[in-house]
Amino acid sequence: MREFFPKKTDLTKVSETELFTALWLMNNRPRKCLNYQTPLEKFMHETSLIE
Repeated sequence: MREFFPKKTDLTKVSETELFTALWLMNNRPRKCLNYQTPLEKFMHETSLIE
């Protein structure tokens, strides 16, 4: 969150849209620990294996 909102940011003054945008950007960033997949891609892949 600090990447988007500096340490002393009053989050009560941040709009819901800005929060959801930051959340979306964080959750859709490829991660090294997931072999450079996004969390959503990894989740979709893993759930497709369950039958």
